[in-house]
Amino acid sequence: MKWIEPQKYLKKLKLDEFPQPDIIQLRYPTLLCHGYGSMSMLMKPSPMHDSCLRLRSFGIQAFAPNIVPYATIEIRASQWAERIAQLQEKYGYKKFNVIAHSMGGLDMRYAIHHLGISSSVASLTTVATPHHGTSLAEIVLTTPELLKEKLNELMNWFGENVFPDQKSNAVAAVEQLTRNYIEETFNPSTPNHEDIQYFSISAGVGKGTKHPLNPILRLQNQLIYQKEGVNDSFVTAESAVWGEHIGEYSLSHLEQIDLQVSKERKPLVNQMWLDIAETLKKNRL
Repeated sequence: MKWIEPQKYLKKLKLDEFPQPDIIQLRYPTLLCHGYGSMSMLMKPSPMHDSCLRLRSFGIQAFAPNIVPYATIEIRASQWAERIAQLQEKYGYKKFNVIAHSMGGLDMRYAIHHLGISSSVASLTTVATPHHGTSLAEIVLTTPELLKEKLNELMNWFGENVFPDQKSNAVAAVEQLTRNYIEETFNPSTPNHEDIQYFSISAGVGKGTKHPLNPILRLQNQLIYQKEGVNDSFVTAESAVWGEHIGEYSLSHLEQIDLQVSKERKPLVNQMWLDIAETLKKNRL
């Protein structure tokens, strides 16, 4: 009978002196800005709530407030500016590292350039933001007029019930996400600010990749792929690149903010947010 050395197995029981993950110390607190839509507000306090708590678990001071879900960039941007002012007044913060998902990235680019909040923003990291527009918006706008009108009424009614402080306009917001509007109107009038660092995350799943996608999102993923290429079911990987590109991740648009994430794919979501935090730390932000 083979002799088993007990010390070999006892070593596995040895306790680490510091078993918890390292604290990620950033210079500035973090503001998370959500994108277009409000369905997730039925399931959690805010669309970015879980992502916010994840950053807090890293030791980062993070906030994920709500604004109007269905409105134009100009209106949404003004509300993000208000949230920054509210946090500054409450906690005495001077600047924020802003992390914005989807349309939230366009909101913040607009707020920085047009609303005079550049002195309150140290960095802007965008996650799957359509910096060059998305063909999904164009597909939505080709819906027959009567149906589009009814959908607009339904979405506005829903949006104004979950966020009654501001009138919604779902179709007007979608019109601002088209490739034509972003490339010909928004981008030329909204350049980056020289004193702010810009980072971006892109993503690709489903058609054209080996990465899985929820069947519910498969049709729009394929339609976007036919027009633009690899995408996360809402925005192409190419359109999401802006400033310093942190990386491309095999996560759907919803998975990025902890929606419809299977147990097996949760480590991918965690890694993306960890990479964002480490990038901010590396740049002394």
